[in-house]
Amino acid sequence: MATWQDFEHEAPDLAPAVRARFEANKHHVLATLRKDGSPRVSGIEVDFIGADLTLGSMLDAVKARDLRRDARFALHSNPSDETLAGGDSKVSGRAVELTDDTERAAYESELPEPPPGPYHAFRLELEQVVHTTVEDDRVRISSWRPGEPVRRYERR
Repeated sequence: MATWQDFEHEAPDLAPAVRARFEANKHHVLATLRKDGSPRVSGIEVDFIGADLTLGSMLDAVKARDLRRDARFALHSNPSDETLAGGDSKVSGRAVELTDDTERAAYESELPEPPPGPYHAFRLELEQVVHTTVEDDRVRISSWRPGEPVRRYERR
């Protein structure tokens, strides 16, 4: 697993494009696992705080309960329209809940505005990052995993 900062250091040409996708829109799609193992998708907002990509949730929201029980997640950026201008990004890995008071205070201090009430916060440990673009009738896929070089694929 890796932090967002680790990803930036290991994939300096890919990280800015992925970050741009997550900063271009406020709402994204988070996939978690229900108690029975079936998938659940939920809307989510993310923030880049310090070395981490983070997400927050209302207290006791089902997505937060899912992550507390099984930390595995997939996060899909909002591509905004059918042109996929700027590409399409996905990250997956494990969500680690911020429970330490100092960690939570640092998280809150970096947010654009404080949470409106009690909340859960998670830092995302990355296992894979994928960025896809469409150019000249070709699909270009860049994929990264911690400790490995970026792999690039092209499809027609």
